[in-house]
Amino acid sequence: MGPGEEDAVVGEELSEEEVSPDWTPQEKALHEAKMKAKAKRRLRRTSSRDSARESESTDCSAEPLSPRGRGNDRKSRMGKGRGLPKKGGAGGKGVWGAPGQVYTYQEPDARDPNYDESAQGDTVYQKVVLEMDEAGLQKTVQPMVREYFEHGDTGEVIALLNELNLGSQKPGVPRLAVSLSMEGKASHRELTSRLLCDLLEKVLSEEDNAQAFNRLLTDLPDLILDTPEAPQMLGQFIARAVADHALPLDFVDRYKGRVDCEHARAALDRAAVLLRIKREIIRLDNVWGVGGGQRPVKHLIKEMNLLLQEFLLSGQVSEAERCLRDLEVPHFHHELVYEAVVLVLEGSAEGHVLMAVNLLKALWESGLITLDQMNRGFQRVYSELPDLTLDVPLAHSVMEKLVDLCYQEGVITQQLRDECPSRGRKRFVSEGDGGIIKQ
Repeated sequence: MGPGEEDAVVGEELSEEEVSPDWTPQEKALHEAKMKAKAKRRLRRTSSRDSARESESTDCSAEPLSPRGRGNDRKSRMGKGRGLPKKGGAGGKGVWGAPGQVYTYQEPDARDPNYDESAQGDTVYQKVVLEMDEAGLQKTVQPMVREYFEHGDTGEVIALLNELNLGSQKPGVPRLAVSLSMEGKASHRELTSRLLCDLLEKVLSEEDNAQAFNRLLTDLPDLILDTPEAPQMLGQFIARAVADHALPLDFVDRYKGRVDCEHARAALDRAAVLLRIKREIIRLDNVWGVGGGQRPVKHLIKEMNLLLQEFLLSGQVSEAERCLRDLEVPHFHHELVYEAVVLVLEGSAEGHVLMAVNLLKALWESGLITLDQMNRGFQRVYSELPDLTLDVPLAHSVMEKLVDLCYQEGVITQQLRDECPSRGRKRFVSEGDGGIIKQ
C-alpha cells in the first residue's frame, strides 16, 4: 500500500469521527494525529495477513524438491556460507552429533587456550631437593658435625647427608668438619678422621677430600688466627687421611715446589714426616692418641702423676688445668685428688701441703673437679690411711693438717672433714713411767 492509499484511509477515519466546532486548532491537530496513528496500525495488520496468505499459496504451488519448498532451511540468512545445514544435519541443542557416531581420541593441541599440561598423561609426584649453596651448607652441616662430636655415630651422619643435594658443595663437608675439630679437643679430631674415612664412596670421593684439603691449605693464614697449631694439626689430618685412603697417595707429592705459603709448607712437611715414619703401618690410628675414657687406667694414672710432679716443680696452676682438660676424663678426676693427697703424705713437706691445697682449690673453683669427685678422692685416702702409715709414720698428722686447710679454703665440706680418721685418733704420749692421754 502506497502513501496515497494511506492518506485516503486516514481521511476516511477522520471523516467518520465527529469533530466538535468548539475545538481549538491545537485540539484539532492532536485529534488528527491520533487518527492517523490509528489508521497506520490498522493498515499494518491488514498487510501482514495478506502476505501470509500469499506465501501459503506459493508453497503449495511450488515443487517439493525446489529450494523454495524448504520451510526449515538452515541456510545462512546473511548471504554467506555454502548453504549446508548446521552440524551436518545431525543433532540440535544439547546433542553432540548424529546417532551412532563414534568419536576417537584426539591429541590435545598445546595452542589450545584450555590446554593443561599437568593434566596430560599420568601425573608423577616426585620430591625435588634444590642444590645447596655455601651458606646453606654451613647452616645445615655445622650443627650436624657438632652433634656428631657428641654421639660419634658416623652412620647417622651418612644418612643425614644422603638426604641433602650437596652437588658441587661436597668438598665443603670435610673442610667444615676439619676446621671445627681444630677448635675442639683431640677426641673431636679423632672422630673427624674416622668420619672422613667412613664417608668415602658413600658420600664423598677421594677428589672431593683433595679439594677440601686444598682449600684448607689455602685458608691456613686465617685458621692460625683462632688455632695457632693449625699447620701441625692439618699435617696430621693429611697423613691420617692418606693412610686411611681417604686422600690420593700422591696428594703430598702434588705440592712439591709449588707452595709459597710458609704455613702450608709446614703442614705438608708434617704430613710427609708422619707418612715416612709410619711407612710400615697401614693406618695412623694413634696420630691423635686414644681419646678420653678409652685410654687405659694405668696410662691415665701415669699422666696424672706427671702432671702433679710438674706442678710441684713449676707451681703453675693454669698449666695443670690445661693438662687435666686435655686428658678428657672428668669421670676419673677423683684419681687426681687421691694422687695429690698421697703425694703430699709421702713428701711430708710444708710447702707441698700448701701447694696441694692451692691446686685443689683452683680446680674446685674452675669446676674441673666436682663435689662428688672431690669426696671420692678423699674417701679413698681415708680407707688406705692405715697402710700408708706403715710407710709414712707422720701420715696422720699431715693428713689432719691437709684436711683442716682444705676445709678452711672451702674445698671440702664439714662432713668430709669430720670423717677423717686422723681427727678421731687418740695419740698416746708417754712421760716417764706414766702415760698421759691427749686428744
